[in-house]
Amino acid sequence: MTDFIARHRRMLEDAVQALHARTFWTPFPEVPSGKIYGETAKADGEAAFAALLGQPFALPGHPEQRRLGAEVSPWGKALRITYPAADAPALIAAAQGAADDLASASVETRIGACLEILSRLNRISFLLGHATMHTTGQAFAMAFQAGGPHAQDRGLEAVAVAWTEMTRFADAARWEKPQGKGVPLVIDKQWTLVPAGVSLAIGCNTFPTWNSYPGIFASLATGNPVIVKPHPSAILPLALTAKVAREVLAEAGLPADAMLLAVDEPGAEITKSLATDPAVRLIDYTGSAVFGDWLRQNATQAQLFTEETGVNSIVIAATDDFDGMCANLAFSLSLYSGQMCTSPQNIYVPQGGIDTDQGRKSFDDVAAGLAQAIDTLLADPKQAAGICGAIANPTTQERVARARTQGRVIRDGTPLLLGVDADVPVAQDECFGPVGFVIPCTDADDGIARAAGLAATKGAITAALYDTDEARIERAIRAFARAGVNLSVNLTGNIFVNQSAAFSDFHVTGANPAGNASLTDTAFVATRFRRVMWRRPAAATV
Repeated sequence: MTDFIARHRRMLEDAVQALHARTFWTPFPEVPSGKIYGETAKADGEAAFAALLGQPFALPGHPEQRRLGAEVSPWGKALRITYPAADAPALIAAAQGAADDLASASVETRIGACLEILSRLNRISFLLGHATMHTTGQAFAMAFQAGGPHAQDRGLEAVAVAWTEMTRFADAARWEKPQGKGVPLVIDKQWTLVPAGVSLAIGCNTFPTWNSYPGIFASLATGNPVIVKPHPSAILPLALTAKVAREVLAEAGLPADAMLLAVDEPGAEITKSLATDPAVRLIDYTGSAVFGDWLRQNATQAQLFTEETGVNSIVIAATDDFDGMCANLAFSLSLYSGQMCTSPQNIYVPQGGIDTDQGRKSFDDVAAGLAQAIDTLLADPKQAAGICGAIANPTTQERVARARTQGRVIRDGTPLLLGVDADVPVAQDECFGPVGFVIPCTDADDGIARAAGLAATKGAITAALYDTDEARIERAIRAFARAGVNLSVNLTGNIFVNQSAAFSDFHVTGANPAGNASLTDTAFVATRFRRVMWRRPAAATV
């Protein structure tokens, strides 16, 4: 049995410090450079990915009743990989079989295993990048970062929170209460950390590792066996994760079945059977509010941690850098063709125009400036492909095509810009994909009220404001805080509303309908286990 906690103690200590300080820190570099990951890392990652294509994916010892897998890369190639698949009862039984040994292991053993898993995942980041690229449609640079180091950061953040919460209090104490002149009461007390139960992580198509790692590692670290249910179109990144995790768990003296993979296929999903099993006590879910509602209504035995549908808005009240603003928003609207939970959708502009460093700009001037900035950004086809990637799901294209009929086309193509009225139904809900709605409002305060109101009622993960009036900025900060949505103000340059940094940004607030959990705060981790006490009178000492 390997002592992984000793190997990674410094990384854990640094992670806890960063967690509290909220400043920039990462042990997992985001640059796909041979100088960092090894001169052959890029070629090795490509070769490892190619070797998986058309082959059965090996998960030694994993429950297997059949082989499934029909992933097709959004870039045009069928992966032809098959994975071990088992029905819900078999997976639940395997997870329950691992539960006692995982729960009885020391905090140090579980945390150390999680740290080693993340470290090994980091070493295969190029392979994870290709796996993410060819299951989500992200361009490689983004897939490397989001599928590899940034996801690993989020997993490590969850482990750091788990360590902090599990070691916050003493695990044993001698309690002595004076009794006047009599003999004091002396009681020995001990506390046991009791995991909640089997944990189900329901992965999404677009960010299979980034969105899943926090829940996976929060549960595993706190002693809950994890069943990972990938989206049928994005299995490989989480299958690779499960493979590495199972290997490390075994080396740490823990049951490999503490990490299981639940593979299914469209039309024969097993998610509902897993989610409603009485043994499943934790569910991490990223996806539509429709299925989120189903989980709330039916998976009543489990705690739900969700990230769901939302409408992200931008209010353009004024700017002292019109070109910088337009360039920044052009990138935010174009990145991964709007297939991000943080992508902006509604853009509110006063119908009377705004003040800028270039003079007064009308509503139409602002809309045209945004369109021109997108055209400039995507003028080079190679750069455009690297920014926009590919569409992950055909239904996204169908959704945008329907939206196209409900407004005035400001910019055609990807992303599509439409001019619409504020009350048009398509702008009242999330229209996931490469489309932005430019919406006239009475004035800046009206735009702020509409955007914040929509966040409060329909949910939002991000909001942005461009303004030069400090008093109005303060009003906006209060309005968006009440709506429970994170606000970015006057972003230009290389920081974008889409971005969420581990150890600094709390991704989703849990304070509006776009999600009931936050990655990664105390509440996301602490209720995955409970403290149970046993006590008895202290033995007499001689």
